[in-house]
Amino acid sequence: MHSSTIQRIHPENPQPELILEAAAIIRKGGVVSYPTRCLYGLGADALDAAAVEKIFAVKQRPGDKPLSVLIGHTSQLDRLVRDIPPVAGKIIEHFWPGKITIVFAAKDSLPDNLTARTGKIGIRLARHKVAAALVNELENPITGTSANISGHAGCSRIEDLDYRIAQQVDLILDAGPLKGGRGSSVVDVTGDTLQIIREGEISSREILALIA
Repeated sequence: MHSSTIQRIHPENPQPELILEAAAIIRKGGVVSYPTRCLYGLGADALDAAAVEKIFAVKQRPGDKPLSVLIGHTSQLDRLVRDIPPVAGKIIEHFWPGKITIVFAAKDSLPDNLTARTGKIGIRLARHKVAAALVNELENPITGTSANISGHAGCSRIEDLDYRIAQQVDLILDAGPLKGGRGSSVVDVTGDTLQIIREGEISSREILALIA
């Protein structure tokens, strides 16, 4: 256990030195709490099994629940997914960045704990300026899970971050109050028909209207 450093970061024009500091921590296998559009998240190198394991430990998350990841550019999908079905292409074009997490068939090269051996990976394109700057600096996907103890609510203000989380992460990037709310919608494109796993910012009606 250790005490985290909290750094105030500008939500629209994040200070480059803070992005570099956070990226350096993640490259070394550490964990950073960072802002997404709705809630604060926990970021580690999504391709480093040991770093991913830290996320599970910090969140007290069951190992059979996969973690979603955040990317900085659609070109990074090639490292993560087996293919991009046409329906996924439509969703990416209309709703990314942010708003929707798309569950793809995962490449075998991904850490088993990241996918919880499901053969699937949930991916979202970063929308918040801080999150986008971080993943683009890393040129590497990071975990996109919310900064909460498993089964508890996420937080839209760092003041509400669970102390058990705060004590275990290496850096907290505080961008002030976030939008809050339901978070991203989650859709699975791995089968013959699209499945809506969770309705969030984008309604099922909007999603189904797009692919009809």
